[in-house]
Order: sequence, then structure tokens, then C-alpha cells
Amino acid sequence: MKAIRYLKPGAPLALAEMPDPAPGPGEVVLRIARCGICGSDLEMTSGKGAGIEPGCTLGHEFAGEVVALGSGVGDLQIGSRVTAMPFDGCGTCDRCMAGRPNHCRELRVHGCGGRGGGYAEYSLASARHCIELPDSLGFEDGALIEPLAVALHGARMAGALAGKRVLVLGAGPIGLAATWWARRLGAGPIATAAATDRRRSLAQHLGADAFVAAGDHAADAVVEALGGPAEIVLECAGKPGLLDDAVRHAGLDAQIIVMGYCVTPDTFFQPPAIRQEVMLRFAKMYTHADFADTVAALASGNFEPRAMITRSISLDAVPLEFERLRTDRSDCKVMIIP
Repeated sequence: MKAIRYLKPGAPLALAEMPDPAPGPGEVVLRIARCGICGSDLEMTSGKGAGIEPGCTLGHEFAGEVVALGSGVGDLQIGSRVTAMPFDGCGTCDRCMAGRPNHCRELRVHGCGGRGGGYAEYSLASARHCIELPDSLGFEDGALIEPLAVALHGARMAGALAGKRVLVLGAGPIGLAATWWARRLGAGPIATAAATDRRRSLAQHLGADAFVAAGDHAADAVVEALGGPAEIVLECAGKPGLLDDAVRHAGLDAQIIVMGYCVTPDTFFQPPAIRQEVMLRFAKMYTHADFADTVAALASGNFEPRAMITRSISLDAVPLEFERLRTDRSDCKVMIIP
């Protein structure tokens, strides 16, 4: 099969011929139909801060068709159209049994090392973490489930959002997904803030009441947009300085939920957080329930997240496109069609 390999930090990705994967017990092989390029893929291959293992096949936002079955795969059949959680645990520990394989001590993640990801014609997936796509959803929807589930998990960590003043920091796919979920979960006024103005209309389409572009008066603009300091801040960009921004925007007893994956060290000024008795939490991926509930939410006719998909490319085009995306972030979500 054709696959895209990450060779080393700073080097372009490479198109390679690799053996087709064979399923083991509890596994299926997917013919990848769509795979999203994630901002964390760009960051973790940059050579700056935390990285991933050279030599791996990237891609953790994928959907496809089942083409081979291992033993013990339940109701999945050849031809099943699925989206799959791109990680797996041991399946037997208390965390896995509680539907939280994201915290399994034997966690294995696709596209980050030992398990190949979706930048390929075929990929393995754990059968217990595959969810069949309803007829109303296409493969492009299936590849959006992963980033949408990240945002749902983070939003749920904040507890009840109903009527709360919510600030979303970042207007990339995770920030936009968090905006969409905040609206669906009944938040009060929602402001989405980003470094540039380019995603204003997209954020508003997904549920933002206001959009704030970074500037000297951003703090005042957020208070004006929300009608007061933020009660919940969802940090979704993972850039140095955003923890400090989150604290600065947080009101009394506010919760800050960090979903952005910052690969370099970051700091924040503590006194404002102490004065406001702010709670700071970090979200790790998502649970099986978050993933399944995201499929159900899209299947119920809430198709607004499709607007995040701005470009689709072939597998052959990935190396050049990946390098372009390192500096040009005008696209929101680029999908690979192997």
C-alpha cells in the first residue's frame, strides 16, 4: 500500500510503499476513505518541543470501509462504513472497562509511533472502538468525529454550561468544535477569540455570539461580548501565552479547560488566578461515550461542522501540502482522500 511516512524533525514527509496491514484478534483493516490533517501533526513533527517517533505513518482523524476482519470483532462485517477511535488500551483494566481507554496504562495511539495512522491507503483499527456510520453521514463526517469528540470531552469537563458565559480561545478546528458544542449544550453568550479575523463567519456559523480578534483591547472586548467576565474558558489552540490569556479573561470561580496541545513549555501569572479562585483542568482526548455521542449528534441532522472542511487532497499531494500548512494556516481542515 501507499503511505505517508514521517522521517525526522524538519524533513518533509515521504510517500512510501509499505506492506498492507493484517488484522490481529479484535482488529479490523480499514480502507481509508478520509483522514484529516491535524494541527498537532504539524506541531509534533516540527522539531520544537515534544515530538513523535520518526518513521511512523501519521493520521488520527480517519474513517473508512472495513476490508478485513480479525477474530472476535463482533458485528462488524466486510463493507461496514465506520469511524474509529485512533487509540486502544488493554481492554481489561478498570479504566478501559469504564469506557476510558484514553487513560489506559497500555495506551497505543495511531499515527504517533508503533501503530500506523490514516495517512495511508489502509490502517488497522480496534473493532471495539469502531462505530458504524449511519446512512446520513459520509466519510468526511466520519473523519470529523475525532476533533469534535475532543471538544465534547473538554466541554463536558466544565460541567453544566447552560446559561454560562463561555469564552473559546482559538478558532482552529478544536476551537470551532468547542464553540459548536457550547451552543448545543446550552451555553449563554459565547465569544470565540483568535489571533486573526479570518474565522469570524465560520465561528458565528457554528454558534458564537461574538468574535474577538486579538488586540490591545481584547480583554475589554471579551467582557463586552459576554456581558461580564468569562465563567468558563475553553483553551483550544495550544500556543504559548494562552494559559495567561485564559487566566486574564476568567471571572470569579471560573473554570479553565485546556484542550490545546502545546508542545513547548508555557507559564502564566498566578495572582489573577488566585484572586478569582480559578480552577484549571486539562483534557486528554475523549472517552468512548464522547466519541459515540458525537456520531449521534451529527447523525441527528446537525451538519454545521462540515463547513470546517476547506480542502481535500490526494495522498500523493500530502508532502507538499503538509509543508505549506506549517506556515499557511488559511485552511481550516484539510482532508486526505487516499
